[in-house]
Amino acid sequence: MCGIAGFVDRSLGGEQARVVLAAMARAIRHRGPDGEGIWFDAQLGTGLAHRRLSILDLSEAGAQPMTSASGRFVITFNGEIYNHGDLRRELLSHDPQLSFRGHSDTEVFLAACEAWGVGRALARANGMFAMGLVDRETRQLHLMRDRIGEKPLYFGNVGGGNAGARLLFGSELKALRAHPAWQGALDFDALAAYFRYGHVPAPHSIHAGIGQLLPGEWVTVELAAGEELRIERRPYWSAAEVIRRGVAHPLRIGDAGAVRDLEVLLEDAVRLRMEADVPLGAFLSGGVDSSLVVALMQRNSAARVRTFSIGFADEKFDEAPAARAVAKHLGTDHTELYVSPQQSLDVIPQLAHIYDEPFADSSQIPTFLVSQLARQHVTVSLSGDGGDELFGGYGRYEQALNIWRGVDAVRLRMEADVP
Repeated sequence: MCGIAGFVDRSLGGEQARVVLAAMARAIRHRGPDGEGIWFDAQLGTGLAHRRLSILDLSEAGAQPMTSASGRFVITFNGEIYNHGDLRRELLSHDPQLSFRGHSDTEVFLAACEAWGVGRALARANGMFAMGLVDRETRQLHLMRDRIGEKPLYFGNVGGGNAGARLLFGSELKALRAHPAWQGALDFDALAAYFRYGHVPAPHSIHAGIGQLLPGEWVTVELAAGEELRIERRPYWSAAEVIRRGVAHPLRIGDAGAVRDLEVLLEDAVRLRMEADVPLGAFLSGGVDSSLVVALMQRNSAARVRTFSIGFADEKFDEAPAARAVAKHLGTDHTELYVSPQQSLDVIPQLAHIYDEPFADSSQIPTFLVSQLARQHVTVSLSGDGGDELFGGYGRYEQALNIWRGVDAVRLRMEADVP
C-alpha cells in the first residue's frame, strides 16, 4: 500500500505549504517506506503528498505525485489498477506515438484521463484505489475511491472562516491531524454508530466535519479563485444497481456453467493481483477462502508460493494445523508462527494509533500479527478476505434467510385471509 494526503488551503504560502505537506506525508510514513513526494500549486492553493511502497516500476519513473505527459493532471495514488496492461495496449493502439516514461499503473491512468477524460478512465479502471487528482485546466480536485472501498480515503473541511475555506484529505486521519488548522472535535452520532456496528461506517468518521468517501464514490472540488469551495459527491458505480440488473436478467447457464464461469473469473482476478516487481505471498488460514486463493496462486506460479499463518496454544482458536495441511497439499513455501498470549496483549496499546478511530473487531490483533510475520519475507500478500461476505459463508446469512422465509410465509397467509 501507499499513503496519500493533500489539501486545498489558500492561506498557505509556497514554503509553508510544502512544510505542511511534508508533515502530512511523514504522519503516514508506515504506509510507504520507499519514498516521499510533495507537489503544490500556489495559484490553485492545492497541494498533494505521497508516501510510496514500490510494487510496480521500482524506478523513479513510478514516483509520485505524478504529472501527466501534457502537464494537465497531477495525481497522488494509493492502490493498484489491475488491468493497466490492457489499458496501456488500448491507448497505444489508438495513438502509436504515445510514449510512457515507465511501466507503472499510475502513469497509465493519467494517460487514460488525457485520452478519454476522468470519468471514462475511472469507469475502465479495474482495481483497488484511493486517489487525489488535480485537473489544472478545469481547476478541479477529484477524490475517488474504488468500487468496494478496499482503500480508505478521509476528507473534510477544517478551521474557521468560510465553510469551504480549507479542505483536507488523506489515507488516514493522522495525516489530516498534521495540518495546523486541525481541530478534531468528536462526532457523537458517529460514536453512537460505532457502539451499534463495532466500527465507524462510511461516510462518517469519528471527527465532526470529517468523513469518508463511500465505496464507488467520486468527489469533485471546484478550485476557482475567489469562490468558496464547491463540493459535488456522486457515485460512479453502485453494488445495489449491479444486483438489481442481475435479478432482472438472471443467468441461464445452469449450475455446472456457473461453477465453470466462476472459476474462470476467480482465476483471472487472482492472476491479475499477482503482478508485482517485489516478493509476493499470501495469508493462509486453512479455510475455504484463503485456501482457494492460494490454490489459484500456485496454479499460476512456476515457483512455490510463500504462505503465512499464525497459531494459538488454545485449540479452539488455532487454525494453524488446517493451514499447514493445505500448504502441504498445495506445495507452498509455508511459514507459521505460534503466538503467545503476551504477544497478543502487546499489540493492544498500538491499536488506537494503527486505526485512528474506534474499531471493535477482535480480528485486528491476529491480522496485525500475521502481517508483521509476512512483511519479514514479502512486500505484498493476498488474502481471502471478503469471500464469506460475497458468497454468504457466515452462518448468520443462512439464519437471516430463514427468518425472511418465515416472515414471507406469514405475509402470504395474511394476504390469503384478506377477502
